[in-house]
Amino acid sequence: MIAALVTIDTMKTITEVIRKAIVDSGLPLQQIADRTGVERASLSRFVRGERSLRLDMADRLATYFELELKPTRNARQRHRG
Repeated sequence: MIAALVTIDTMKTITEVIRKAIVDSGLPLQQIADRTGVERASLSRFVRGERSLRLDMADRLATYFELELKPTRNARQRHRG
């Protein structure tokens, strides 16, 4: 797989990026589930937009797809308040 740097701004964007990585991979959900420890049924519901991911699941999927998720400068400034 090719590593990608993805700059995120919101949780919705993280969701979109991971969902796109799953769909674009063309891999069977069962294969992704076996390699990440995220249940196939959870992946299926996530891809269909019926469920969100827990942070640990998102982290495992991002690692599997070699995504490096980093907040933008503006996001860091908002969190500092």
